[in-house]
Amino acid sequence: MYLLGEQPAYADQLINRLQSIPGQLLDGLEPSGPAVRLDQVDDLAPQLPGNQLYLIENGLLHAIVDERPLFYLQEGDLVGLRQGIDLPSCRYSSDEPISLLPFNRSEVFSHIYGNEKRQELFIQYLVGHTALLSDAVARLKQPDVRPSTGFQHFAADEELIHQGDEADHVFIIIEGHAEAYVDGQKVGDVQKDEIFGAMAVFTRERRSATVVASEPCTVMVIPKEQFLSLMQSNPRIAHSLIESMARRIDLLNKEVTQLRLSPDRT
Repeated sequence: MYLLGEQPAYADQLINRLQSIPGQLLDGLEPSGPAVRLDQVDDLAPQLPGNQLYLIENGLLHAIVDERPLFYLQEGDLVGLRQGIDLPSCRYSSDEPISLLPFNRSEVFSHIYGNEKRQELFIQYLVGHTALLSDAVARLKQPDVRPSTGFQHFAADEELIHQGDEADHVFIIIEGHAEAYVDGQKVGDVQKDEIFGAMAVFTRERRSATVVASEPCTVMVIPKEQFLSLMQSNPRIAHSLIESMARRIDLLNKEVTQLRLSPDRT
């Protein structure tokens, strides 16, 4: 996906990373037929069956909402993910030849759900696109009415979230590294591309930990309403994320237990 207008460096970095994800999601899955090639198209939807997803091989698709161009889809992007989701109508058009590689929609999702790594990549892909569009809206609005969404930058030793605060957002570190603390004690690391802050959003409780940047960080910020809407539209992805968080909590519990039993602490 390429947003219209000049992009900040962090958006370009994320766009480049997102472009590589569909190929990884489809790795090992055979196309359902030969590539669909169109010279140009004003509205792509009537030309393609609804039970397919398409990987753009060549060309550029214009995404138009309310008859206004919003963004481009380019080589490496997936087309057809919006089906079945209650979103504003989006029309895809192209002024140049375009080649689309078809995949059976059900087979694609079964392929994704069958592998933990692909599930995590799919979450990153969906959340990444949401954050890019939210950031574009924030930058287009006047400074005094911009929503707290999109991307934020933190210096080393700056808090990303604070234990006890309300949970209004979910976060993903795009660049950098952070550390998690509970009651002043370090309990883990937050790595690049890791989703954090989701547990408190799911449970509707206050933050259970403080997360501090151990080096300069660029963080993708997703408002909880958008994140919960995304999870509700795809419960299996939500289940995968909860399982991932549960495994992380289990590992942290074991680490805390080992620290308490350490001879150095007796």
